[in-house]
Amino acid sequence: MNASLLQLALAFAAVSACCGQNAVAWPEKPVPSTSKQVAVLEDKRIAESSGLAQGVRDPSIFWTMNDSGGEPCVFAIDRTGKTRAKVRVRDAANFDWEDMAAGKDEQGVPSLFIGDIGDNLFIRVTIQVYQIPEPEINAPGKPVEEVETAAPQIWRANYPDGKHNAECLMVHPQTRRLYILTKSDDGKSALYAFPQPLQPKVSMVLEKVADLVFPQLIRAGKRPHDNCMTTGACFAPDGSRMVVATYSSLYEWALPKGKTLEDALKQPPVRIEPDLLRQMEGVCYDSDSRTLWMTSEHLPTPLLKVTR
Repeated sequence: MNASLLQLALAFAAVSACCGQNAVAWPEKPVPSTSKQVAVLEDKRIAESSGLAQGVRDPSIFWTMNDSGGEPCVFAIDRTGKTRAKVRVRDAANFDWEDMAAGKDEQGVPSLFIGDIGDNLFIRVTIQVYQIPEPEINAPGKPVEEVETAAPQIWRANYPDGKHNAECLMVHPQTRRLYILTKSDDGKSALYAFPQPLQPKVSMVLEKVADLVFPQLIRAGKRPHDNCMTTGACFAPDGSRMVVATYSSLYEWALPKGKTLEDALKQPPVRIEPDLLRQMEGVCYDSDSRTLWMTSEHLPTPLLKVTR
């Protein structure tokens, strides 16, 4: 067997080992889709876009932020790649910000949720989510250079089964429940939910919802295990779908009404294969609950639109 055939055989063996009993549920072939780079973000300060959320107050705006070690700020960008505002989160620190989500609080106020949930070294006893009212953005024109939010609500939590790394934060549009999906190099992930109601000033114990094992996948330009690592996730605005991004693919589940999230995730997802990005870490739905938007870490930062 020549070297290339041996490498291919080993890769397929790795796929089988990674998928295990979930092999049947994970599609190798993608559904038809079209991805298009709509813009490149003009703001060079957004060098590690690690999360993406469509505004609820203003759906023409996307919100993003930088990864660990960056300023505790979120950026409002429009669909042409222009920065509309830079907003500093008061009394916050960017220990390892990895994802963000948009939703509403218990009074129905549009809000942003920022996931300080990364833990590459598995050292964090607690993780935290910052919740702030979604800032109002002025009409197109001169961008707002920097404003500061009011003091955020901080939701602290810990896992019931040890420390985990995570890069996926979601908020359900109907129930307003917060979810975290963990990340690992071997594809073994788990979905956890915050208790309801949320409890301030304590570390809440997360509730495990489901185990997922993301498969290795051979795709030119990526390593097979890049497809195992979860880097972003989002619920559709109407609650009908859920998408999870890896470095190679997007996986989307249908969430039928009347079926629990745990049961819905037992069904096979579809695989969407967008244009490859250097380090895809931000994904969100558009208002139609079908179109997807993506960003990537590293400059130049692209804004990608995926339709199917």
